[in-house]
Amino acid sequence: MTPFWGEFIGTMLLVILGDGVVAGVVLKGSKAENADWVVITLGWGLAVIMAIYAVGNISGAHINPAVTLALAAEGSFPWAKVPGYIAAQMLGGIAGGVIVWLHYLPHWRETENQASKLAVFCTIPAVRSTWANLLSEIIGTFILMAGLLFIGANQFSEGLNPIVVGALIVSIGMSLGGTTGYAINPARDLGPRIAHFLLPISGKGGSDWRYAPIPVVGPFLGGLLGAYFYMAAFRGEVGYQLKVTALVVAIVSLLAIRAVNRR
Repeated sequence: MTPFWGEFIGTMLLVILGDGVVAGVVLKGSKAENADWVVITLGWGLAVIMAIYAVGNISGAHINPAVTLALAAEGSFPWAKVPGYIAAQMLGGIAGGVIVWLHYLPHWRETENQASKLAVFCTIPAVRSTWANLLSEIIGTFILMAGLLFIGANQFSEGLNPIVVGALIVSIGMSLGGTTGYAINPARDLGPRIAHFLLPISGKGGSDWRYAPIPVVGPFLGGLLGAYFYMAAFRGEVGYQLKVTALVVAIVSLLAIRAVNRR
């Protein structure tokens, strides 16, 4: 199997299990209906663990365009492979969304709430505020990327790393996910959102394209900031990239504060 197919299958598995737990919680008639946020965060953490075990030895299991871009910026992944990895991840996200739709096929008609149907596929902010939502995604993905590099700097027993990464995802979800639903992964959000747009889901409503750029741009910025922070703090490499990225995030923070104070 090639790394391209590894990233496709890994991201597809991530979305099947991750979006699948959301579907189980929010769709009418599911035996898991009305289970709480803890179930969703645990489900996503386990989804990441399974995806890494599945394809980690094939592609490295980035399963996230923000991680791929950040690793290239950090210097441990070749830039030439970035476009192929991101394409595979996006296609895997779409395929995963389609499979979740098929699995819960009878439940879409039973569910009247259009927002619940959309939430199965992609993130929706708890309080809609563009700059604050963007900042939340930046912070969440900053913690993700820095955490991944922290984990990689330690020695674990063989096969334990995916479990530690899964615990990191659960921690981010429980601590930081309540604002935007913690996409922290453009393929996990945009791929299934495209599936939602294309699929003949009963009474689905719109795909919320106005919000769609936030869980794409935010994770890319947060991932880069996490990588550059790690390089500066642990390697002493302070380049212009860190300064520019930090400046952009500072501007987003100021705009978020201003926007919220005006409400």
